[in-house]
Amino acid sequence: MAESAFRGAIDFFQRLGIYDVVLPFLLVFTIVFAVLERTKVFGTEKIDGKEYTRKNLNSVAAFVIALLTVASSQIVAVINQGLAKIVLLLVIVISFLMLIGSFFGKDEVQLTGNWRAWGMGVLFVGIVLIFANEVGWLTPFWDYLMVNWNTNIVGAVALIILVVLFMGYVTKGEKPEKKEGGK
Repeated sequence: MAESAFRGAIDFFQRLGIYDVVLPFLLVFTIVFAVLERTKVFGTEKIDGKEYTRKNLNSVAAFVIALLTVASSQIVAVINQGLAKIVLLLVIVISFLMLIGSFFGKDEVQLTGNWRAWGMGVLFVGIVLIFANEVGWLTPFWDYLMVNWNTNIVGAVALIILVVLFMGYVTKGEKPEKKEGGK
């Protein structure tokens, strides 16, 4: 694989410790400082009749907590692994919202009523399956399916799905209208 300039820069940053020291430090410092500012744990001080948080105490406390966090490689590893999963979840949510947005367009052609709900459901299941396959969660299922492929099983599953859909359609019925006035 050919080395690109960007890949080289990322490797340089990794050797420099940006991902293991600097970024976790900045993240922890920012979060702790924001929480301390919001909760006003160290109180406030009045200057010219206005109340201000004690930024000097908040920043020192956030700095110390961030340094103690970065000093432990285990905590940094947990932060890096957890953030990778959070970012993956964020990408999934944004992908889902972009696809949902296609159903709520201002164009002349758009889905309405139950078609919109069904379309969003199918897209959600599709996105979940795509990302589950990429992570490797579907590998045991695919392996089992390839080894034990049988037309009888596929027919039985298809029949069960059809029966469930038919039962849902038959029992759906009309909902009675609510009468005004509580009676």
